[in-house]
Amino acid sequence: MGKKILLINGHPNKDSFNFGIAAAYKKGAADSGAEIREIVIAELNFNPNLQFGYQKRTELEPDLLSAWEKIQWAEHLVWIHPVWWGGLPAITKGFIDRLFLPGFAFQYRENSPFWDKLLTGKTAHIITTLDQPSLFYRIVFHRPSVNQLKRSVLKFCGIKPVKVSYIGIVRNSKPEMREKWLEKVQNLGKQLK
Repeated sequence: MGKKILLINGHPNKDSFNFGIAAAYKKGAADSGAEIREIVIAELNFNPNLQFGYQKRTELEPDLLSAWEKIQWAEHLVWIHPVWWGGLPAITKGFIDRLFLPGFAFQYRENSPFWDKLLTGKTAHIITTLDQPSLFYRIVFHRPSVNQLKRSVLKFCGIKPVKVSYIGIVRNSKPEMREKWLEKVQNLGKQLK
């Protein structure tokens, strides 16, 4: 049995290039014998608003419970999303807010500023699309979406290492360039990265 890989697609539009990226990664990983499951966040039926914060538990909808089972099952999480206004799409942020909870993904220690990381032993790869040069995104804006997902969510919960691949500039890109990006992503899948 191959590596257990979970693809998490955070783009709300099924006609987006992000869905092509997910398909390319899936093909490459399948060719390498990986066992693959998927979460398409836009297809889930859930309220993305963490209405009471951590003061009061909001019961998880069946789709979120199913997504959590997939996250627990996976050895490697592949997050695919666009960068919008420097960050994650709202639906992806809502998915994280509702699911990566104390007692699930991490646990605060009583009378301590520290916490226990409950997702150790897993790795991740973030594949994100940009409408600006990746160097500009990293140097000028300090890559806020990556900092949020990689450092403040995944590593906070014990997932490491977390690799990052940038795809772009997507806006106004030519079909030949998109094909090259899809080949690159398929190769990442083949290498199970």
